[in-house]
Amino acid sequence: MALSFRQNEILKLARDDGRVVVETLAEHFNVSLQTIRRDLSELADAGHLDRVHGGAVIRMGVMNFAYEERRRMNEAAKSAIGRACAQAIPDNSSIILNLGTTTEAVARELRNHSNITAVTNNINVANTLLSNESCDIMVAGGSLRRSDGGLVGDLTADFMNQFKVDFAVIGTSALDEEGDLLDYDLAEVRVSRTILRQARKVFLVADSSKLTRSAPVRLASLEDIDAIFIDTPLPEALTKRCADWNTEVIVTPAQS
Repeated sequence: MALSFRQNEILKLARDDGRVVVETLAEHFNVSLQTIRRDLSELADAGHLDRVHGGAVIRMGVMNFAYEERRRMNEAAKSAIGRACAQAIPDNSSIILNLGTTTEAVARELRNHSNITAVTNNINVANTLLSNESCDIMVAGGSLRRSDGGLVGDLTADFMNQFKVDFAVIGTSALDEEGDLLDYDLAEVRVSRTILRQARKVFLVADSSKLTRSAPVRLASLEDIDAIFIDTPLPEALTKRCADWNTEVIVTPAQS
C-alpha cells in the first residue's frame, strides 16, 4: 500500500522513538484521535507497526533493526542511561562493554574517567574511548559484523574468557515480563554469556523500548544482573521480582 505523507511521518517517529502514542500524534498533526487510530491500523495492516494499548510500536520479529536506526531511537534516554551507568563505575576500574547503542552511550560518558581498562567486542566503543588517554583498550578478535561494528563468534568468546574485570556493561535487544534478556544472534549471545561469567559486577543498560519488543534467543535473566539502568520504571510485577533477586533498578529519566 502507498503511505500518505502523515503515515510516513508517523512511521519515522515510531522508528526514532520505538513507539508512538495516539494522543501525542493527534496533537502533533492537529487531527482527530480517530484519524490517527485509522492511520495506525493501516500501518499495522501493512506490516510496519504493531498496535498496542494507546498507540503502536515498530513491528517485532526475528530480525533486529538496522544499526543507524537503532542508534537514533530513544537517543535522550540512552544518553541519560549512559551518564548514570558511568557514574556508578569508579576510576581505576576494569570494564567489559559489549555490543549495543546503549553501551556506546556509556562509553561516551567514560571518556573522562581516569586509569580504566576497557575490554570490548564493539568497534564503536573502542573508537569512542580512543580520546581518553587514561584508558587502556583491549579489542576482541573474531568475526566482524559490518552492519554494526560488532565482533562475535568463538574467537571472541575465547578472548573474553581471558579476563576477570570489575564491571561488565551489557545491552539487550528485548526484556520480557519474566525478566529474561533476549537477543537475535546466537553467536552474539554466546559472547555475552561469557562476559557475564568474567565480571564481578554486571550492569544492564536498556531503554524502555526493550520492554515492548521480543527476540528469539535467551541471554540471561535479570536475576543474573546486579543492576539495570532504564529510563522508566519496570512493570510492578517485574520490579518485585528484581527486589527478590537483589537486582537494583536504577531509573534515569530522559532529560528534555
